[in-house]
Amino acid sequence: MEVDPRKRIALFLHSGDYDRLHQACSIAAAATASGRDVQLFFFWWALDQLLRGGLDEPAFREGLAPPETLEAAEDAFESGYPTAGALLGVARETGKCTVYACSASAGLLGRRPDEIADKVDQVVGWTAILSLTAGVTDRFYL
Repeated sequence: MEVDPRKRIALFLHSGDYDRLHQACSIAAAATASGRDVQLFFFWWALDQLLRGGLDEPAFREGLAPPETLEAAEDAFESGYPTAGALLGVARETGKCTVYACSASAGLLGRRPDEIADKVDQVVGWTAILSLTAGVTDRFYL
């Protein structure tokens, strides 16, 4: 059964910065918990982080925020705050979250589709992405 595109959320993840990846996975977990369908599209550095397991390893760039703020974030994760990887797992477990990898980004990272098949649901190009997201009004670019 086709889901009304106005009830779907599309998240385009380009940056490999952990704070952006965590925000996207938080949105996905909240949306799926409320019954919405989510499409996560991983490009470039976000795809690299997904493939390397970086969603499970909170890491923050120096200069991103004052040192005390970064320390507080690190302490929160050490105390059990869910990682981006854990949030993505929760979203995927609902059956309402589909994870896509951009085929061009995978190629530019030196990865073949068969090498990443266990991390994503589909490897797609822009023609498919445009078709999949047609009519989706809730789009986030992180």
